[in-house]
Amino acid sequence: MAGLGTWSLTVAALIILLLPRSLEECGRISLPTPIVHLGDPITASCTISPNCSHLDPESQILWKLGTELQPGKRQRLADGRQEFTITVAHLNSPRVLLSCCLRWGTSLQILDQAEVQAGYPPAAPHNLSCLMNLTTNSLICQWEPGPNNHLSTNFTLKSFKSRGNCQTQEDSIPDCVPNDGQNHCSIPRRHLQLYQNMGIWVQAENALGTSKSPQLCLVPMDVVKLEPPTLWALDPSPEVAPPQPGCLLLRWEPWRPSLYIEQKCELRHQPQPGEASWALVGPLLSQTLQYELCGLLPSTAYALQLRCTRWPLPGHWSDWSPSLTLTTAQQAPIVRLDTWWRQRQLDPRTADVQLFWKPTPLDKYSGQIQGYLVRAPDQAETVPPLCNTTELSCTFHLPLEAQEVVLVAYNTAGTSHPTPVVFLESRGPPLARLHTVARDPYSLWVGWEPPSPRPQGYVIEWGLGPPSPSGSNKSWKMEHNGSMSGTLLQENIRPFQLYEITVTPLYQDTVGPSQHIYAYSQEMAPSHAPELHLKHIGKTWAQLEWAPQAPELGKSPLTHYTVFWTNAQDQSFSTVLNASSHGLVLHGLEPASLYHVHLMATSRVGAANSTSLTLMTLALEESELHVLLGLFAFLLLFTCLCGAARFCCRPSRKNPLWPSVPDPAHSSLGSWVPTIMVEETFQLPSLRDPGMPPITKITVLEEEEKKPVPWESNDSSGSCGLPTLVQAYVLQGDPRAPSTQPQPPSITSDQGARSDGGSYQKCSFGYSCLRSFIPPPSPST
Repeated sequence: MAGLGTWSLTVAALIILLLPRSLEECGRISLPTPIVHLGDPITASCTISPNCSHLDPESQILWKLGTELQPGKRQRLADGRQEFTITVAHLNSPRVLLSCCLRWGTSLQILDQAEVQAGYPPAAPHNLSCLMNLTTNSLICQWEPGPNNHLSTNFTLKSFKSRGNCQTQEDSIPDCVPNDGQNHCSIPRRHLQLYQNMGIWVQAENALGTSKSPQLCLVPMDVVKLEPPTLWALDPSPEVAPPQPGCLLLRWEPWRPSLYIEQKCELRHQPQPGEASWALVGPLLSQTLQYELCGLLPSTAYALQLRCTRWPLPGHWSDWSPSLTLTTAQQAPIVRLDTWWRQRQLDPRTADVQLFWKPTPLDKYSGQIQGYLVRAPDQAETVPPLCNTTELSCTFHLPLEAQEVVLVAYNTAGTSHPTPVVFLESRGPPLARLHTVARDPYSLWVGWEPPSPRPQGYVIEWGLGPPSPSGSNKSWKMEHNGSMSGTLLQENIRPFQLYEITVTPLYQDTVGPSQHIYAYSQEMAPSHAPELHLKHIGKTWAQLEWAPQAPELGKSPLTHYTVFWTNAQDQSFSTVLNASSHGLVLHGLEPASLYHVHLMATSRVGAANSTSLTLMTLALEESELHVLLGLFAFLLLFTCLCGAARFCCRPSRKNPLWPSVPDPAHSSLGSWVPTIMVEETFQLPSLRDPGMPPITKITVLEEEEKKPVPWESNDSSGSCGLPTLVQAYVLQGDPRAPSTQPQPPSITSDQGARSDGGSYQKCSFGYSCLRSFIPPPSPST
């Protein structure tokens, strides 16, 4: 059984492997044409062979168009075959795959496939043009193929020779087939007659049709395109004068193979950088080979290009030559020279003059300045000048009576207009309220009040202040607006530097006295504070001192000092002193204590701390300690005595210490004790008998303020020395029982009397009559 199962699986596997091939032989797709117009309908049929044993008559056949499934129309043929047809009304895809499929269970089995293409007939090529290239010695033609037709299209360049106007064909020329994807083709020189007409057109062909471009009739040499010429600058020579300002001298050389061809050329130029458009100059005949281009801006760089064409016969322009950059000749400087001077007398007949100037161009095309000349007004050109320099200053000697020199700027094209320099005397009014403000670390604003009458201008000089040498590396500028009241200095300004600024007013025939001021554009904070020194110290004070530092250049002046000190318990204290202080006495210190002290110096832009000074105050001496301890003990004793006296003399403190006990000697018992008193009775042990005594009644009476009686002084010795005599009275016997004993005629000092016949026993406060059985008397009973 196991062998039979294995054989069945093998047969099933072979059937599955052979089944697709057998199904493919069962059906065949037929198409009327594989290529159709895009959007046209197409009908396809799938014929099923009757010899296909794997299909039953009711098998389901489906068409698959791309990814879409569609049913087909079944038809039985006479020979027993089945035909399934499908019609697509509009084929809108340029390329689609059509499949005839059999539904095999839950899957589809492809019986046959066919590809259908759709497109358009080729459009006629257009814009056909040809150029005769003498470098490759061939006629190169190019065209535009037209819109995409979605089908493979072949282009062919066709031509023929003709002696007329291309109406009749004499000799055919082999077709020129371009490479795939190319829209140009070259006809070699061997197939050409350079001076004979030829007809040329392009033919396009695909599966749906053929088209051709309009015919082009031409002579190959009439469409010749020359190579660009070579352009150079013409250097000056003894035979060639240098160019004038705004002019350029040019020469060129035609392309060597075209030397025998008559040509004309065009030149174009553009100022650099290339922001402006090109300017065209021409035509230029090739026989000249040189040209002077004028009308340009002086001292300006230009880019130049040249191209040529066959002339007077027809031809195409060559490409532009590579750019040549040249600069036009310059003109004489057109500048205004602002001047300033310093004059110093050397001896009675000679003065040392230091002249400064600044050029200001008056025209943007002014020639570049190559140097400056300083001459006397009537000095001949053959005499050496006072100065010939490229710098902006000059020092020379003049006779003391000389009051004027002449300054000019020059270059190869000439000199500027002379600028007279008159050494004026200072007789004008001065400026008022010269002041400065630092705008930022690299600029300073200097302001003033214009004097009256108003000056014609001002000269502002600035440079490093002391200790720099006077007059070294000074900057200056001239303001020509006499009504202005200030200017911003931005040249050669650096932070943390002291600058000396000088302003001089300029008048018609004189100058005013110079006013100067010192200023910083930015100041630094102090680098360190003065060092603290301990001058004297005591038990509760310390005297400190420091040496104020000299002002430092670039450092902001100090505004104040702050002294900080800290004790051993980290308690901090401080005090502020003005900048002129150089010492301080610290008061209120503790003896034999450690303190840390430091000094902070503060300016407008920052502060700096000194090193910390540690000091210890002096300790107290032994005699001083004794005096202090004695004073402390006296104060403590005095405080205790005062407290005790106050405590004892207050009435509220008397009752709790010494309770008031009624004294019969100061009371009238007969007046306020009732004859029979109804009171609660309680058991009290007998004072004499260890057995239970009869019920005893205790009454505590308060002392009344009455006049002293005769016996009070007799018994005062038994009061135990207390401030107030307090006595306790104990009633013995039953108060309700009638008395059988006769009442004694008088009352002794040791017994009291009662109106109801009872008797009392008198005890002093210090004797315990009831021992511990009697509760403490209450003042309210």
